[in-house]
Amino acid sequence: MTATADNRTGGQSMQNPAVVSPDAWEAARKQLLVKEKAQTRARDALAAERRRMPWMAVEKNYVFEGPDGKVSLLDLFEGRHQLIVYRAFYEPGVFGWPDHACRGCSMVADQVAHVAHLNARDTSLVFASRAPQAEIARLKARMGWSMPWVTITDSFDKDFGVDEWHGTNVFYRDGERVFRTYFVNNRGDEQMGGTWNYLDITPLGRQEVWEDSPAGYPQTPTYKWWNWHDSYVPDAAPDKKWVEVSDAGEAAFRAESANEKP
Repeated sequence: MTATADNRTGGQSMQNPAVVSPDAWEAARKQLLVKEKAQTRARDALAAERRRMPWMAVEKNYVFEGPDGKVSLLDLFEGRHQLIVYRAFYEPGVFGWPDHACRGCSMVADQVAHVAHLNARDTSLVFASRAPQAEIARLKARMGWSMPWVTITDSFDKDFGVDEWHGTNVFYRDGERVFRTYFVNNRGDEQMGGTWNYLDITPLGRQEVWEDSPAGYPQTPTYKWWNWHDSYVPDAAPDKKWVEVSDAGEAAFRAESANEKP
């Protein structure tokens, strides 16, 4: 261990790890990689278990205010089967109002990937707060956020555990019926924002063939549905060139993994 002074620690010395040769560093990286891969497999297994969680029927008719007027919970799906709703705190009484939303919720908003990738997997993402739409529109423009964002007008937040703290609820639509399928808050909510983490909490998952999903769930070849966020076309066949590129990348990845020592 080596020690260095750091102003961020109040002048106390930081006990840094050893400085080693490139070979020793690579050996240490591969040793840690074993545990990282185990964590990845465990995360995949947990997502598979999540896809088998029971569903809860949503019986109330919730109403929100959107940019164009009143909308129902069913409307928030925008015709898709899956809906993710993040309860963001932006309203009177929240620190930062009216110039800003909650700092933590704002960090979440800053991390949200382009929703086109979620939409391509039959999934909608919506933020929900109690602020009026005029304030939400102003805030989104100021902060550069583009995700759909509605105003809560009834007991939706209380009924789904997000009246006093942030949280992410997941819903599934079967025709006109809506079901609550998952909920995450506290530190689990920290992981949200990326496309993969969002899809991993949905009942259908990433919908790729490698996933362990219940029989009959939609699944397509791995990587092939990926696209630029401005180029998705509903029901379009995978681009032939991208199929070649992704096949080559996957083959190289598999070969590398096979050659790695456990």
